[in-house]
Formats: sequence, structure tokens, C-alpha cells
Amino acid sequence: MLTFLKLGGSLVTDKSRPETPDSAAIERLSGEIAEALRDHPGLSLVVGHGSGSYGHSEAAKYGTHKGVEGEAAWRGFAKVALSASRLNTLLWEALDGAGIPTFRVQPSASAICQGGKLVEMALGPLRRTLEEGLVPLVYGDVAVDTAQGGTIISTETVFDYLAHALHPERILLAGDFEGVLEEGKLIPHITPENYPDIRPALGGSAHTDVTGGMAAKVEAMLALAQAIPGLEIILFSGTQKRNVYRALLPGGVPFGTRISAS
Repeated sequence: MLTFLKLGGSLVTDKSRPETPDSAAIERLSGEIAEALRDHPGLSLVVGHGSGSYGHSEAAKYGTHKGVEGEAAWRGFAKVALSASRLNTLLWEALDGAGIPTFRVQPSASAICQGGKLVEMALGPLRRTLEEGLVPLVYGDVAVDTAQGGTIISTETVFDYLAHALHPERILLAGDFEGVLEEGKLIPHITPENYPDIRPALGGSAHTDVTGGMAAKVEAMLALAQAIPGLEIILFSGTQKRNVYRALLPGGVPFGTRISAS
């Protein structure tokens, strides 16, 4: 069973302080993933993570998500990439330390966007390592853009591109949120039918987030669920101990918000 798991930037960093990892959370989450892989040998996994207080702060400073033009902007583009890679290295080392055979797939090394949309990314290395039992690790990153020089691609954007090629059964989005809330109450299930009523209640991010926050996340995942038959997407809290472990096991996830086409 192929599953995509995202560890949100707000979950693995302190988003209120630039380039500040939550080392305890990273270690705990790595352990939960390792335990799930041991307990469920049939689990095939791609892990991704957000940039949190790393890439978002730098990207906001340079306006990278709006396009890249001129020497200063391109230097900023490079700094955003470096910042995002610092956090990725911390995650990679933690996953490896937990005994997970992890293979980093750097999106910016091959990604091409057009007007902010990801249109090309090398899949060969990711496919092969996945087939050999490794766990590919992707992350929110910069990308060259044929229309605007450069841009930012979120982990959800990378997952969207990969999902059309690899057809996972589930996408799990773990963050510092219980799920999608409406007037403080959890919405257990979002479909194309009830989304128009829910949309006005969705806010952005409480911290610097150049990729749009919760509203953009839900809208993108709903479109993806409609595009890939049978795909189930769960948004849930990764701050609760054992939630990531439980979500990775077979069967339904009894918490969070489920997004599906029906």
C-alpha cells in the first residue's frame, strides 16, 4: 500500500522563530514512522515535510513565490533553497537515525514550473528507490519557472505531481492542527458537495506561510482527490503522540478530517 506522509512545517519547527527546529518532535515522529514500517511490512512510503520557519521566512523576505528577476532576487532564490535544505538535512538524519532507509529527493534539482504550476520533475530515481524498499524524502523547495524566473513549490504541490504518476492510496497530512475546523468544531469529512459551505470558514496560516495556509491546502487536496480515483486524504494532528504511527497502519483513521471525492 503506497502512502504519502507530510510532516507539516509547523509540526517540525517553531514557525515564530527563523530557522528553529523542534528537535524533540522530529525525533518522536521519526520513531513513530520507523515503528509503523516495522509493524506493517507491506507499507510503501514517501515522506515529505514543509519548510516551516526555514524556507517560508526567507521566501517572504525575497518574494520568491511571486517570481524571480534580477541579481538580488536570484541570490534570494539561492538562499531560500539553502534554508529549506538545512531543515531537510535534519529530517533526513533523524529518519536515518531511527533506522529508516531514507533517500533524499531534492525537488529543485529537476523541477520546472510554468506560472507557478509544477509541470516537470524527474521521477526515475524516486521510482527506483521506492521499488527497492527505500523511503524517498521530498520537501517544499524552490523551482525554476519558465514564465516568472523562479517560484516556491510546497510539499503538497510536489505530492500532487507525484500522485498523478504513482497513484498512492492515501495522503496523510500531519500538522499542528486537529483537522479542518468550522467555528471551532472538527469537520470530519470534506467532499465536493459540502466544500462550498465550508470554504468561507477556512483561514490562512497563523505564521509566515507563502504557500497559502489551510484554505489553499484543502482546495488543492480536494481537487487531487477528484482527479485520482479512490484516493483518500487525511489532515490530522501530529502533535498528539502515536497519531502518526496510528495513521500509517492499515484501516481507517479515527481522527482528523478526511477529504475524498465522494
